[in-house]
Amino acid sequence: MAALGLLLGLTGLLLAARWLVRRGLAAPRVAERGNPGDFGLPFRTVSFPTANGRTLRGWFIPADHASATAVAVLHGWGGNAETMLPLAAPLHRQGRAVLLFDARCHGMSDGDAFVSLPRFAEDLEHAIDWLRGQPGIDVQRIAAIGHSVGAGAALLAASSSSRLAAVVSIAAFAHPAAMMRRWLAWRRIPYRPFGWAILEYVQHVIGTRFARIAPVNTIRRVRCPVLLAHGTDDVTVPVEEARQIFANRAHDAVELLLLQGGHDEYAEMDLGIGAMLDFLARRLPAAD
Repeated sequence: MAALGLLLGLTGLLLAARWLVRRGLAAPRVAERGNPGDFGLPFRTVSFPTANGRTLRGWFIPADHASATAVAVLHGWGGNAETMLPLAAPLHRQGRAVLLFDARCHGMSDGDAFVSLPRFAEDLEHAIDWLRGQPGIDVQRIAAIGHSVGAGAALLAASSSSRLAAVVSIAAFAHPAAMMRRWLAWRRIPYRPFGWAILEYVQHVIGTRFARIAPVNTIRRVRCPVLLAHGTDDVTVPVEEARQIFANRAHDAVELLLLQGGHDEYAEMDLGIGAMLDFLARRLPAAD
């Protein structure tokens, strides 16, 4: 009977974990209401394939000249391409082509069984593939800008490929396990005995260990220039996590930018965008 009780208990934990992963951790889908035209930008709505036979959708803003650098811009969890629109006009004025797109299960893009940091990275890789196939794009000079989970995805993509020439990471967390434990505390779910089982189950579902995809670890495998931007008042991802990622860098082309503000908005946003543009101008000039 004791063995049966233990088996039933473990089964209950797994079922609870499955429910939390599929329901409690599901990203909210928010539809776009604006588009780059609201900023006076020329654009076209585009779609391109990603993994599992799904389709991603977004907006492409071409540069005004040939052989341009391009920037793929990826939102965070529960966001969409519209949330990143404030970056579009400044990047375009700098002479860059810009692709803003929705990850799976977000905005205009197709859904999937679940979404995760590795799947964000997969979607970014397919966005890079699409950019490389566009006329007038210098395939050796493509950068990525990501926010939160999108930032972690940009670092993961850059850590496994040399196709990115620069990365701007905005508000990345250092390690998924720490982020998950904060979520468990917010949900008032004790780590023992339930939390650890949930974390193990999440790793099983996404098909990898948190340590392999953690930005504090992937940063060591990134060879291109990186800007780590983070709000000093961020309560979702404490600013100390940006310092942890920066401390584990493998080369001097990784820079740390701390700005007043929280996770989704910076009080000094104009200054922040200016600093990001300055980083790209130094590390990846828009024109030779």
